[in-house]
Amino acid sequence: MDEVDAVDELGPVDWIVVEFPGSRFNGQIVPALLDLVERDLVRVLDLLVLKKDDDGTLEAFELSDLDEGEIGELRTYESELAMLLSEEDVTSLAAAIEPGSSAAVLVWENSWAAPFASAVRRSGGQLVASGRIPIQALLAAVEADEKEEAADEGTEQLAATEGEI
Repeated sequence: MDEVDAVDELGPVDWIVVEFPGSRFNGQIVPALLDLVERDLVRVLDLLVLKKDDDGTLEAFELSDLDEGEIGELRTYESELAMLLSEEDVTSLAAAIEPGSSAAVLVWENSWAAPFASAVRRSGGQLVASGRIPIQALLAAVEADEKEEAADEGTEQLAATEGEI
């Protein structure tokens, strides 16, 4: 399979930067990430750890630079990483990290969506918009709905009792 065909079979690719204030990155997220990989839901394309000293000095670490306690079994996937992030990407991402913190930068393919994404491309479709709804916004919307439903129920009960008078 040539490189173009391989890219055509990819699912959507996302990235995140997760900051750990006080550089308290201890590898506890690794088992959750490995579970997603082992279930073929995601494929890790790049993973980088950034550490920003209190004076703002930045250090970037690839998996091979980190000890087992920080990355656990992720080291087994190191040979599969595409190393997509450029030095310019790293510099831009580092601006979001507070001094005295560390961060994990993760780029992954949503493997579960690959067949659908490939079918869209083969049928001539193209992605024109995408987004993500923050969990805080979802929680606020659910809370607002619950308050509205409670208010509606109160109004219905009041109308029912007024009709009895």
